[in-house]
Amino acid sequence: MIPERTVAIPAAGGPELEAGLALPAGARLGVVVCHPHPRYGGDMDSPVVVTAVEACRQRGLGGLRFNFRGVGASAGGWDEGRGEQDDVRAALAYLRAQMKPPSRVALAGYSFGAAMATAVAAAGEPLAGLALIAPPLAAPSWRFPGRLVVDGPILIVAGSADAYCPAEALATLTAGIPAATATVIEGADHFFSGGLDALAAAVGAWATKLALAAGD
Repeated sequence: MIPERTVAIPAAGGPELEAGLALPAGARLGVVVCHPHPRYGGDMDSPVVVTAVEACRQRGLGGLRFNFRGVGASAGGWDEGRGEQDDVRAALAYLRAQMKPPSRVALAGYSFGAAMATAVAAAGEPLAGLALIAPPLAAPSWRFPGRLVVDGPILIVAGSADAYCPAEALATLTAGIPAATATVIEGADHFFSGGLDALAAAVGAWATKLALAAGD
């Protein structure tokens, strides 16, 4: 297992962010994982976030998890999802800079993190892949942008008992992203209670596709 070390993502017009980085020597491919809603206790130590990062690490990919502004040791404060998108971009840029060029970075997000990842992907950030874990489709603030700019595999994974990601809304989202692989984990809720192993398998399969697409 690639060891993880605590790092600080430097401020570039924004707050300095606390992060954990696991990077194999000579890595050219990595994944940034975004945590759930900061206003409801979400942080980079969420079991779902840790599971996703570890699934990628086990396949030899670099991994970066970070705290959004105002969470943990990250500076700044809640910005209603606007500045948080800039935090995602800062994390992507940081991970790219740590790897051997030409580096490629994919993006994953859980719940609120999935919403932020979708917004960043829709804005044209260069991404080698995208994983949306339990996207909060029932939230009033959720708006699917309709177009994602992703040069690689896309995963959508949720539990069958997830009240925040209803089956009908999930089916509609999946239909709007024909290239995506959709995985429903039977019996799992929004927190993947009893479903973390299945989640690790789904994210791991996505990470394997990432590595194959990148030739790693």
